[in-house]
Amino acid sequence: MITSIQGTLTAATPLHAIIELNGLGYEVNIPVTTAEKLPPTGGSVKLHTHVVYREDAQTLYGFASPAERDFFRLMIEHVTGVGPKVALTIMSKLSLPLLESAIRLGDVGTLAKCPGIGKKTAERLIVELKAKVGAGGAMSPLTAGGAGSDSGEAGSPHRDAVAALVALGYKSADADQAVRRAALALGGTASTEALIKKALN
Repeated sequence: MITSIQGTLTAATPLHAIIELNGLGYEVNIPVTTAEKLPPTGGSVKLHTHVVYREDAQTLYGFASPAERDFFRLMIEHVTGVGPKVALTIMSKLSLPLLESAIRLGDVGTLAKCPGIGKKTAERLIVELKAKVGAGGAMSPLTAGGAGSDSGEAGSPHRDAVAALVALGYKSADADQAVRRAALALGGTASTEALIKKALN
């Protein structure tokens, strides 16, 4: 099992990255939320990976953090009707903190807004994953010891900033995207207040 890959980023699109390692170029399928965090072409990058083996292909999927990769695995292994392509679409639309929050709260509406995800699939995500992403204010076992402010910890600046924007009238997915952009601009240690101000600019 290939659990990570580290090398030089030679090309990237919102859904793919080419990483050169020891003279070989590896094509990695990535969600938009990971593409947002990639360095400029030519920079060093490390992605946490999951490989899907089929009779006619071996496909490599990569993520910015182990927690995101583990959530991807959880979806494709435990949710009926959700394969790698659908899981990647879901993770391209919503960040991990918002995904976990929507599942814990039973927020079918937010999940159903992902492209290609209908109400039934959203309901299956909630039913089949709710017990696995933690309940209430507890940290998810997926993200314990995970990836900093984007780890999905309850009460994180990211989640609180998204909640504040939603309270101001933003749609959940739009608020999440705005806060992700703010976090990239300000860095991983930005406070909730700083994220909100940047997202509103």
